[in-house]
Amino acid sequence: MFLYQLHELGRAWLAPYAYWAEANAKAFSAQGSLLSQAPGAEQISATNELFYRVAKDYEKPAFDIHSVDVDGSVYPVVEREIARKPFCRLLRFKRFSDDAGAITDLKGQPPVLVVAPLSGHHATLLRDTVRTLLRDHKVYITDWVDARMVPTEDGAFTLDDYVAYIEDFIREIGAEDLHVISVCQPTVPVLAAVSLMAARGETTPRSLVLMGGPIDTRESPTSVDDLATERPLWWFENNLIHQVPVNYPGRGRRVYPGFLQHAGFMAMNPERHFMSHWDFYRNLVKGDDDDAQAHRRFYDEYNAVLDMPAEYYLDTVRVVFQQHLLPRGEWDVAGERVRPAAIRRTAILTVEGELDDISGLGQTRAAHKLCSGVPEADREHFTVEGAGHYGIFSGRRWRNVVYPRVRDFIGRYASENAPAKTKSRPAGNVTPIRRGKR
Repeated sequence: MFLYQLHELGRAWLAPYAYWAEANAKAFSAQGSLLSQAPGAEQISATNELFYRVAKDYEKPAFDIHSVDVDGSVYPVVEREIARKPFCRLLRFKRFSDDAGAITDLKGQPPVLVVAPLSGHHATLLRDTVRTLLRDHKVYITDWVDARMVPTEDGAFTLDDYVAYIEDFIREIGAEDLHVISVCQPTVPVLAAVSLMAARGETTPRSLVLMGGPIDTRESPTSVDDLATERPLWWFENNLIHQVPVNYPGRGRRVYPGFLQHAGFMAMNPERHFMSHWDFYRNLVKGDDDDAQAHRRFYDEYNAVLDMPAEYYLDTVRVVFQQHLLPRGEWDVAGERVRPAAIRRTAILTVEGELDDISGLGQTRAAHKLCSGVPEADREHFTVEGAGHYGIFSGRRWRNVVYPRVRDFIGRYASENAPAKTKSRPAGNVTPIRRGKR
């Protein structure tokens, strides 16, 4: 019950030592410092910086996207808040130019809503996704708020609320010309949101790209899926849910704390993280600043975690991982049955990583069987060879292999007058989905 409070006490106790270690690291490495001339100064500086980075508190990173290069022309980018709700902000990354022709081109590009996961890390984890999409699209993203920063008077946040947020954001941007990309966890609530809108007769987005998500976790279950099914729901509530301490605006709110999620992330690959930190220490001693800085950038993002609302987390475990209500056709959101077969005008592309150890092969592709109302010609699947979970939306493989497929798919549905039967298909691993095949 008091684990979160104990964690905060430990963090406060470590803070002075972390600052002291940071100062030592700089003192023993700064050019011109007498201490940097001492015997063993490199080892002392490296040891102190390693301790500092292990003990420090990691705040939410910035997106830090200030410009984008489009065909050799650099455009300034400004991050703008379009809408705000208690648990999420809708952001737009707006590009600017003083050239009339360029402005016309930018305005004519399709709008894309990137739905970031609410599963431990901040939306900034998709920084590379956003930066790449900005080459050819008007980009929006969901920026989820750390639950410990949301006062209890703002109420609870459930999986149903998540679905409602996505619906509202789609309407805010305008569904008529919109394309939606969901990465990992939000594939489920995004598919639900579009399904409900279609069933009501509302306009739905032009296309929907579902990437590495748990649509049906009965397909190729991973260790993440096994953990969710091996224990009853009460175990998760009794062992993982804690109250936010009094030193945060959300004091008293029940959450799945970020520090517990981070411990789980680290436990999945402890040897890899140990060796990464050991290599970081050795690079500092050798003076290899480039590799050391790459380590800092990665762990500044990886170690920055947020608290998830308890209601939302427990709903997700129950609905998605334990009862499989979406693929079984038994999921009700706010009293409305989720029927993906109601979707008809939204083209669907699913993307999976061949080596994904979080959402196994087939879990995302399962969306095609559910979305039977979408013509076969408007449904495609892409398995990314050699890619793990993060490789499908970040890094070289995302930029050079996945993004061209996503861009071309969106481009084919950006023109309202292009009927499905005449749309061209790119060569390669993009596979049209045929009825009866998985």
